[in-house]
Amino acid sequence: MKILVTGAGGYLGGAIARRLGARGDEVRSFSRGSYPELEALGVETHRGDLDDAASVRRAVAGCDAVVHVAARVGGWGDEEDYVAANVRGTEHVVRACRKESVPRLVFTSTPSVVHHGGDLEGVDESVPYAKTFSAAYPKTKAIAERFVLSQNDDSLATVALRPHLVWGPGDPHLIPRTLERARRGRLRLPGGPPKWVDHVFIDDAAEAHICAIDRLTVGAPCAGRPYFISAGEPVRTDRLINAILDAGGLPPVTARVPPAVLLAAGRMAETVYRGLGRKTEPPITLFAAEQLVTSHYFDISAARRDLGYAPRVRLEDGLARLRAFG
Repeated sequence: MKILVTGAGGYLGGAIARRLGARGDEVRSFSRGSYPELEALGVETHRGDLDDAASVRRAVAGCDAVVHVAARVGGWGDEEDYVAANVRGTEHVVRACRKESVPRLVFTSTPSVVHHGGDLEGVDESVPYAKTFSAAYPKTKAIAERFVLSQNDDSLATVALRPHLVWGPGDPHLIPRTLERARRGRLRLPGGPPKWVDHVFIDDAAEAHICAIDRLTVGAPCAGRPYFISAGEPVRTDRLINAILDAGGLPPVTARVPPAVLLAAGRMAETVYRGLGRKTEPPITLFAAEQLVTSHYFDISAARRDLGYAPRVRLEDGLARLRAFG
């Protein structure tokens, strides 16, 4: 097949593009930047912005499927920037698929669309969308996911995947930020009762998207539905953080902060930064604090059943690969 991967210059998008190319698919990339490493792999690259409908349509034209990974991520920033990339950008992708008669669209979402600020313990996809959000990222991804799934019909099959805490060698987000905060002495663990979180190694996250491409057809069981994607082995938050530090050659963190203090710090930091008109991200945000002080792990039975998804990389195996990567 000829498959467009939006955001193929990113961590997850790149892993998906490489996997597709390795199995013989013709891969096309749509990203804002230039990525010679993709071209070297034979990926046809298109450069543009998701908020430019014409550029999106040119990238979609002639494809058999689209994997829409590109998004603005994070817990801080102007909401309009998130709306432009995540809401309007996704609308442009869907409409381009219709205009170019592309029959299947795999959308990369996030479990944060259902995170209401409290614990989510072993929930499945029947859990409702959150009614309020602590950041523009989950808010706009929820809007985009609902739109994508609403567009599933007899000419365009759509599915949404919700990978949680994607990590592994080369990760540009979770691992380097955790290590940097630890080196600067700014990393603290949440106090109170232990909290458990899901995670997924980059190879498994990419494989879930391949499974979705292959299973997604008009009328398929997965069409029009969202799916949680994880390793299927929740881990205590403090253990995960210290395991990452160990893999990075750093000592464990033992200092703990009461959950209420972390949440208050997130709210206060955001208030101060907004009051000062600062564009840089605060040292802690409410979104990050909520993620730290709550459990959020999910039942992936539906993904196993409908997508044929089977996570292969366990935490210890992934950590060993992380250490070897350096």
